[in-house]
Order: sequence, then structure tokens, then C-alpha cells
Amino acid sequence: MGVRLVVVDDHRLLAEALASALKLRGHRVLAAAAPAAGAAEVVIGRAPEVCLFGTAAPAAPGAFEPVARIKRERPQVAVVVLGPVPSPRGIAAAFAAGASGYVRHDERIEGVERALLKARAGEAAVAPQLLQGAFAELLNPAAQPDDEAQRLLRLLTHREVEVLVRVAEGEDTRRIAAGMGIASSTARTHVQRVLMKLGVGSRLEAAALAARTGLLDRAVPGRAVPGRAVPGRAVPGRRGPS
Repeated sequence: MGVRLVVVDDHRLLAEALASALKLRGHRVLAAAAPAAGAAEVVIGRAPEVCLFGTAAPAAPGAFEPVARIKRERPQVAVVVLGPVPSPRGIAAAFAAGASGYVRHDERIEGVERALLKARAGEAAVAPQLLQGAFAELLNPAAQPDDEAQRLLRLLTHREVEVLVRVAEGEDTRRIAAGMGIASSTARTHVQRVLMKLGVGSRLEAAALAARTGLLDRAVPGRAVPGRAVPGRAVPGRRGPS
């Protein structure tokens, strides 16, 4: 028995071509529409068994908001995403929004049809290797290339990171020098290097940049206020009992 479905895609020609191919295979296409951003209105109005949701940019912010809306308002509709070879997080985002499957857009029509039938039956319709990749990245996340905090941290030495932490906590040059056990002139040089590497003109700007990007949390997870002892860890610049 054919599937009652709606086909949506960012490109109307592709949506119509898919609809024609699926009709020839005995499926009932209730609508073929573009762009995918308008999928929710079409699906809510037609109430198909399955929505084939084509998107050219699965990693774009909000790409799967229509899917989430469909699942809120028509939870009985299964959604199969048709898209490019995605990042694992793209697949995870599709399933988090409520999709039942993900099919690569270079898949043969037989593969798309199998995914539609599996989704209608309540099964997950995704190639095992894609699903494994999604789980692997979610369990072992890598730093994203556009992560501003990571990029800035790579510019600083360990000593400069410590100086930045102290600057963000409001310490002046004298206190930085005392806390790190270095000369004031050396502390001043470290501060100037930090400002230069971060591309800011003042300590206040450096502190604001560190707070905005989350740099300090990346640099020292669970950090203590400089100058306070952490159990099992010596405070830089402090000597033990003589």
C-alpha cells in the first residue's frame, strides 16, 4: 500500500521531481512545496502519513524548526529528512527535532522509498554508519572550528592565561606580580602581551572578551578565585611554612 505523503524541499524543481518519481511508484503525494521552511503549514493542513523534508543546509540555525512544529501539532506524522552528507551534529539535530529518518540526497529513489515505509511503520530510517557517527561525536565532542574561546586560548601561553584570569578578577599589576611570584615589570609585560594577542586596548576590554566568549571557563574549568587555596593544589607565588 502506498504512502500518503507531502514532499517539501528548498528547491521547488527537486520537490516536484521527487513527487513525480514517488507517484510513479504508487505513492499518494498530497502536496509538493518549497521552501522547506514552509513545511509545517503544508503538513498541518494536509495531515499526511509521512513528510519528506528536503533541506540544503541541515547545519544552519533553525533548519529543523519546521520539523519540531510538525511533531508538536501533528505528532502522528513521521518526518524523513533528505539532505546532504551532514555533520553528525546535523543528524542529531534532525532527530532531536522529532525526525524519524535521515536520507542522503544522493540516495537512489528505492532508498528514499524504503525510508518512507520504515518511518510510516514507526521505525528509525537512517543508515547505521550515519547514526554511529552522530553518537560518536555527541559522546566525544570535538572543539568546533569557529569556537572563539578555543581560538583565543591557542594564542596564549599558560602563564599568559593565568595573567588573564587575574586581570578578569580585577587584580592590578602589583597583585598579579605578588600572586605569581614575579617582578612587577615582568607582570606588566605579560599583561601587555595578553592585550596585544587578544586584540584589545585595555584590561577592561580583555576581561569583557574573556567573559563573553567563555574563555576563562575553558582555560580553568571550575576555577577558584586567584589567591585562594584549592585543596591539594599550591597557590602560585605562595611559599609553604619555613
